Amino acid sequence: MTPLSGLAPGDWVTAQARFTPRADFLVAADGRTRTYAEGDQRITRLARALRGLGIGRGDRVALLAVDSPEYVEVLLACMKLGATYIALNFRLSAAEIRTVLAAGGARIVFHSARYAEIVDTFGVPVAIDLDAGYEEFLASGPDGGELSADTGDDDILSISFTSGTTGTPKGVLQSQRMIKAVTQSGILEVGLRPGDLILSGAPLFHAAGFGHLLYGVARGGASVVMPQWDAEVALSWLGSGRVRHALLVPSMIIELLEHPKLAGTDFSGLRSIMYGGAPMPTSVIRRMVEVFDCDLHNGFGAGTEAGGQLVLRPEDHRRALAGEEWLLGTIGRPAFGCDVRLLDPLGAEVPDGEIGVIASRGDTVMSGYLDRPDLTAQAVRDGWFVAGDLAWKDEEGFLHLAGRADEMIIRGGENIYPVEIEDVVGGHPAVAEIAVVGEPDPRWGQVVTAVVVLREGHRAPTAAEVKEHCRGRLASYKVPHRIVVVGSLPRSPVGKTDKILLRELLTQAEEPT
Repeated sequence: MTPLSGLAPGDWVTAQARFTPRADFLVAADGRTRTYAEGDQRITRLARALRGLGIGRGDRVALLAVDSPEYVEVLLACMKLGATYIALNFRLSAAEIRTVLAAGGARIVFHSARYAEIVDTFGVPVAIDLDAGYEEFLASGPDGGELSADTGDDDILSISFTSGTTGTPKGVLQSQRMIKAVTQSGILEVGLRPGDLILSGAPLFHAAGFGHLLYGVARGGASVVMPQWDAEVALSWLGSGRVRHALLVPSMIIELLEHPKLAGTDFSGLRSIMYGGAPMPTSVIRRMVEVFDCDLHNGFGAGTEAGGQLVLRPEDHRRALAGEEWLLGTIGRPAFGCDVRLLDPLGAEVPDGEIGVIASRGDTVMSGYLDRPDLTAQAVRDGWFVAGDLAWKDEEGFLHLAGRADEMIIRGGENIYPVEIEDVVGGHPAVAEIAVVGEPDPRWGQVVTAVVVLREGHRAPTAAEVKEHCRGRLASYKVPHRIVVVGSLPRSPVGKTDKILLRELLTQAEEPT
C-alpha cells in the first residue's frame, strides 16, 4: 500500500493491520516489537479515549516527550481522529517551550515525566504522563469497531514549529495533502519495500523523523524507536542485518565512523542511507561508501515547510566517486513531486549559472504559518515557497548551494556566501567541522570568521596556514579574517548549525595564535 490508494494518513495503520496483521510495526531500541494488529488495536483504543475527552476533528493535542512507541501511538491516534497534533522540541528551554505551548493552543498535552514541571506550571487543561498514567488512560478507551474520521486534504494534520535557527520558532501548518505528498515522494526516492526496517536518527518532533516513520507505515515497513540518539545502540542495529534504510545527519555519521566498535560490524543488510542537514566532507562520504557499502541519498530542503526539495541520488554518488567529484559539492536535483526554480528578487526565474533563491511549488508545500498571515505572505508567493536558500543551476540541472540570503556576508561591498568558504577551509586536514559567519568590522562593514572543530590529534591552524590553504581556491577577501576553535558547534535538533547562537558564543571562544 502507498498513499496513492487514496486513504487518509489516519487510516494507514488500520489498512496495514488488515493486510499484514503479524508484520512488525514498531521495534523498541531494546528489541521489543509491536505488530500492525497490536498497534492498530492500541491506537484505535487511544483515539476512543481521546474522543471521550471531547477531542475530535481540528482539536489540538501537544506532545512534549522523548521518542517511544507510546509517542507514536499518540501521533497516529490524533491522525485517526482528524485532530491536529503539535510535536514540541524537548530540547528548547523551559521558557521557549511555554512560548510554543501558548502559541499552539493545545487542549491536551502528553509528556514524559521529566517535563511534568514545565507542563504543570503552564496550566494546560489536561496533562497525561506517558511514563505513569498513559496505560490507564489508554485502557479507558471503550471497545468498538474500526474508527475513522471524516477528514479532507486541506485539514491541518500537524503544527510543527521551526527550529528557530533564523529567529523565533514559527508554527508550520501541515495539511493532510502535504503529508501524503511528502510521504509518497520519500518512498519513491528511497525505494522502500514492504517489511523494510527503518532506523531514523532524527527525533519524531522533527519533520524528517516523523516523515520516515510514515514512510514505513505507508509502505508496510517498521521503525526502530530510540528514546534519544545513541551511537552504540544505532551501530548495533545497523549491523544487525535487519535494518534496510537509515536516516542520519553528518555529525551522527562521523560519530559512527569513529566508534571503537565499528571494526568487525557487518553492514551487509543495510541497503540505503539518507543523510543531510549539514555539509558533509568528501572524505567522510568516501569513508561511508567504504564502510557501509550501500546506496547514499543526500536530501536537501525546508523539510518542515516544503518537504525534501532536492536529492543527490545514489547514481550521482557513484558518478562522483568514479571521478566526477564535483557532484558531491551539489545539493542534487528536484525530488519526486517537487517543482523547483531559482528566482531573482522580483520573482523571475534566473538563467542557468546565476544565483537565485530556491523556490518550490506543489502539494509538498505547507498551508502557512500559524496565526501569521504576514509571514505566510512573505514565504509563499504566487504558490511558490521561498525559504531563503541561495543556489545556482548547472547545465545538467544540479543545484549548487550558495548559502542563505540572511547569512550572506558583505565585506567592502563584496557579497560573500559562507558555504563557499566552508567547503574550502573545511578541507584543511586539521578541520573536522566548520561554520562561517560574518562579524562587524569598522573598516569593511563585515569580515569573515571561521569557527572550527579540530580533528583529534591536530592543533589549530594559524592564520598564515589557512591563507596558504586557500591560495588559488578563494579570492583574498573571502579568506577568513580569523579562525576560532570550539569544542563543538551549536546545532538544531537535526544537526543544522545554529548560527544565531554561534554568533552569541563567539565572544567566549578562544582565537589561536
